[in-house]
Amino acid sequence: MSDFKLNVKVRDELGKGASRRLRREDLYIPAIVYGGDKAPRPISVEKSAFYKAIEDEAFFSSLIDLVVDGKTYQVVVRDLQRHPYKPLVTHADFLRVSAKEAFTMSVPLHVTGQEECVGIKEEDGELHQLMTEVEISCLPKDLPDYLEIDISKLEVGTTLHLSDITLPEGVTSVALSHGEDYDYAILNIAKARIRDEEEDEAESGETAEGEESAEKDQESGEDEGEDKS
Repeated sequence: MSDFKLNVKVRDELGKGASRRLRREDLYIPAIVYGGDKAPRPISVEKSAFYKAIEDEAFFSSLIDLVVDGKTYQVVVRDLQRHPYKPLVTHADFLRVSAKEAFTMSVPLHVTGQEECVGIKEEDGELHQLMTEVEISCLPKDLPDYLEIDISKLEVGTTLHLSDITLPEGVTSVALSHGEDYDYAILNIAKARIRDEEEDEAESGETAEGEESAEKDQESGEDEGEDKS
């Protein structure tokens, strides 16, 4: 599990105006931390450290230490609000976690073995990944940075589901906890769609015939016009 630490300050001034002023200073990002048995607390996060942290994919599925007034709280990222067209984060939501309580989190799904995959390498197939992340439930200590599935032995026509993922100890799938009907497909190896050369030639022939016919119609029309004149 990756370790991240962010120094934050408590925000006393609230509202849209205060948040705009904070963003204009360009040193901190407005945020809020909530959950657990404590009231929501508006905070501001040091911008440079935060932007460096979000460059790492693991940041979004890791426990984060928030240092507030010398005290450290473990949290996870719950939501980021971004500027509609600028590469800027305008607000961040953090959820407090308890070492003794399970919580839900979406973690990335990494697919390995693509270069050795039988269906791709030997059978001209292609990978269709239907899920890029999976919602799980676990205690903070069991939170994985990501889940991994190996496709090296898969053949064309194979579909894998959530139940095919080997979950770490202490981790459960939220969807599967609702029953077999929620065993969603996560990827498949399908035959690559390659157009037949004969179809291309037939289409080319039809196009040429159509153009030739159009030219004849045009010439015929011109001849008729000349006869009438």
